[in-house]
Amino acid sequence: MTTTPQSATGRGSNPNVMLALATIGFAVNFWAWALLSPLATKFTTSLHLSSFQQSLLVAVPVVVGSLGRIPIGALTDRFGGRIMFPLVSIATIVPVLYLGLVGHSSLAAILVGGFFLGIGGTAFAVGVPFVNAWFPPERRGFAVGVFGMGMGGTAISALTTVKLVDANSLQTPFLITAAVLALYAGVAWLVLRDAPGRVVPATPLATRLATTSRLRITWQAAALYAVAFGGYVAFSVYLPAYLKNAYGLTQADAANRMAGFVLLAVLMRPVGGWLSDRIPAGRVLAGALGVVVLGALAQSFTPGLAPVGTVAFLAMAAALGTGSGATFALVAQKAPANQVGSVTGVVGAAGGLGGFVPPLVMGSIYGSYHSYALGLVLLAVVAGAALLLSVLSVGRREAVAA
Repeated sequence: MTTTPQSATGRGSNPNVMLALATIGFAVNFWAWALLSPLATKFTTSLHLSSFQQSLLVAVPVVVGSLGRIPIGALTDRFGGRIMFPLVSIATIVPVLYLGLVGHSSLAAILVGGFFLGIGGTAFAVGVPFVNAWFPPERRGFAVGVFGMGMGGTAISALTTVKLVDANSLQTPFLITAAVLALYAGVAWLVLRDAPGRVVPATPLATRLATTSRLRITWQAAALYAVAFGGYVAFSVYLPAYLKNAYGLTQADAANRMAGFVLLAVLMRPVGGWLSDRIPAGRVLAGALGVVVLGALAQSFTPGLAPVGTVAFLAMAAALGTGSGATFALVAQKAPANQVGSVTGVVGAAGGLGGFVPPLVMGSIYGSYHSYALGLVLLAVVAGAALLLSVLSVGRREAVAA
């Protein structure tokens, strides 16, 4: 692939400062991306939605944000995070204001807003190549894991959205989020710098994406991330509805418990990256996925929430966070330096799409059987298949390379 070196735009900048700003940007955009999930039950009541329609409402931003990562990752390889972070943040303001001010009176209006709200989810594909370029290979797993903590933006949404609506109005959380996005875009434009000597691909976007699609690491990591991060996304958007339907919790209590799930997954993501800097990432992934299999099978019996249900969900949260961090440590270690953004886009899309399908499946299953058992068994089966991939494919190749 033809590349050209970029001027040292980041000379004199601190890598840790760049990592912190990228992580904040990821969190702020994910906060916006997740605004609809905590309000799903409220919209379901006011608009008389079915279980499937409720699932669709929260899933649309996920799938758009996921697919959008493919071109955004490739564009980040070309233009750098210094341009793409402010651009994505500003673009996300438009659907946030639309949904808060006028786009919440019908399911169709919310779906239109949710479609464009997906732009916020593409910030992930900006941050991974940006952070990756700032750190040496032996620290990339941990650094990308720290950046991944920005997915905790969904916890901010879970903890604040319903409370702000109840205390003020439906418009309040959307207006606050839009203001924070604008503030971050300004700071990012002024302070962010791309890493010195960043290699910029000179070939067309379509050519780079075609090359990326031929890399083995792209599809291995995509499959693993679809389960690890997809499982996290699925739980973060659907857990409030699950807890309300399965255990009769209030909307506020369910949202708080979902925030705890998200927080633990967020904290474990850099742990997964850190472990993968020290032992083969395939082993870290195999261990994490094994925990998901056991947790999903245990929860399929709908045990009491205290203690078994809580332990099962927290164990899965820790495992999904660890697995997500390990997957992108694998990308940082194996993907060509000038294609990290493109690979990240495809892998990130797979992770988001992995989170799009389960809420729809769970909503349909609950609507038909008034039970989530089958959906959780399916999660265990899929996680088991990913475990085999991590052992038989990724782990074997790592052993040969060693």
